[in-house]
Amino acid sequence: MRAIRVHEFGAPDVMRLEDVPPPTAGAGQVLVRIEAAGVNPVETYVRAGIYSELPALPYTPGADGAGVRADTNQRVYVAGSVSGTYAEVAVCRADQVHALPAELTYAQGAALGTPYVAAYRALFQRAQASPGQRALIHGASGGVGLAAVQLAVAAGIHVTATAGSAAGRLLAAAQGAEIVLDHHDAAHLTAAVAHTSGRGFDVILEILASTNLGQDLRALAARGTVVVVGSRGLVEVDPRDLMNADGAILGMRLPNATGDELAAAHRAIGRGLRDGTLRPVIEAELPLADAPQAHRALMDGPALGKLVLRP
Repeated sequence: MRAIRVHEFGAPDVMRLEDVPPPTAGAGQVLVRIEAAGVNPVETYVRAGIYSELPALPYTPGADGAGVRADTNQRVYVAGSVSGTYAEVAVCRADQVHALPAELTYAQGAALGTPYVAAYRALFQRAQASPGQRALIHGASGGVGLAAVQLAVAAGIHVTATAGSAAGRLLAAAQGAEIVLDHHDAAHLTAAVAHTSGRGFDVILEILASTNLGQDLRALAARGTVVVVGSRGLVEVDPRDLMNADGAILGMRLPNATGDELAAAHRAIGRGLRDGTLRPVIEAELPLADAPQAHRALMDGPALGKLVLRP
């Protein structure tokens, strides 16, 4: 079978499409014939060798995908993989495989795992967001951001979103964000707070803490919470801003989720898929051989939904 293989950490071109022996499933594992594989930012950090946990070389990237379970011919989406999803066939633990509703394409299924579980966990398991609250969602035109907007709107939360392009702002608004601002505008957080009549936000979902966290603290409502989902470096903050709000900064790293938390997230995602409130947005579908191009596009932006690879 064909799979992307990485023999050394480095730039996107270290990913090569190769012919490899087909995998076999062990105890508690299943084989999934991959029709689409999701591309996530964390995979670019791992491939570059700058993530906190790195796989043994060589390896096949990818945790998300969608396709057909080989033993049952059931349509499924994959949220985690033993062997990597940038491949024609992936080995997964049985608990990493979930039913894919007929209304969704395989590409949409490949966009569910990391983005929707991360957004759900950040909003509801970490921040404990509730109906009627106000949430500020940064990077709302990317995979996690769009998932967060859809999940928050479905829960009756008032969403203000930011995005870096006009097309991205239109996309976030189409998902239900009430106010969408340009995060390249130096005054966008001031404008965001003004839209709350100065009250601030109960929840801020921070996709790029290294850029925004210091300003986020000044946009918190009383006892508000910032959940850090992503960062690309160090940031300086003024603790007084956090003290003034009696606020909290919480980290969120998906591998830290418990089995019960993951199961709860997938149940909620399943309900949203069935009732139509959750629908992944696909930016582009690229051939598996174009994995390096997909990584470059993901990091260079701007994001307009999810990038997926088609074996």
